[in-house]
Amino acid sequence: MKTIAIIGAMPSELADIRSILGKAEIQNISGFDFYINHRNGRKIVNVCCGIAKVNAAVCTQVMIDNFKPEAVINAGIAGGMNPDVKVCDIVVSSEVLPHDLDLHFLNDYPPYCGIFKADEKLVSTAEKICAESGIKSHRGRIVSGEAFISSNEVKAEIFSRLSPYAVDMESAAVGHCCFLNKMPFVSVRCISDNADDEGAMSFDEFEKIAAKRVAEVVLDMCDIL
Repeated sequence: MKTIAIIGAMPSELADIRSILGKAEIQNISGFDFYINHRNGRKIVNVCCGIAKVNAAVCTQVMIDNFKPEAVINAGIAGGMNPDVKVCDIVVSSEVLPHDLDLHFLNDYPPYCGIFKADEKLVSTAEKICAESGIKSHRGRIVSGEAFISSNEVKAEIFSRLSPYAVDMESAAVGHCCFLNKMPFVSVRCISDNADDEGAMSFDEFEKIAAKRVAEVVLDMCDIL
């Protein structure tokens, strides 16, 4: 049976997924609660990793070691960075990387890679689901760091260096871990705010709407992977 892993950072990012999947078997491993469901001949394991890169990396490794999925989907919400990206659009990662670390330290030392490519099949599947559902999606770079971005100045500085479509706090860590394990991954993020001076207010208003939208896309992906 094919196993698909879904990793979210906050309970709110997984609430709709868990509601749709229904009653689950729960296994606590290394402090993480893994929710195990069966749907359309597939085993779907979802977990709340916690916020920021260390939590995400540790949780991803525990998921891979214990459940050996065929693919990892990092699902959740994010801040929009590209001017074309609007609140409630979906950004599908083409690649992920940290915005708060000099890539020299990753490129010139293990793992000798600082930009982690998402799996093409997973990316195209996410895009297909969005197109069929009438949801505007963007394929592009997602960057991650140890801060919630809610400043025009900080946003402009990150965009000028890296030209991302979205910013979050976990995608780069999930991608980094999957790269080391040769595991196909993608990050699917619904935009909850524009990572600017109004970011915190927008996040509060659109968090639940964005989380519901990404949940529907990710579960539809699981049905056809």
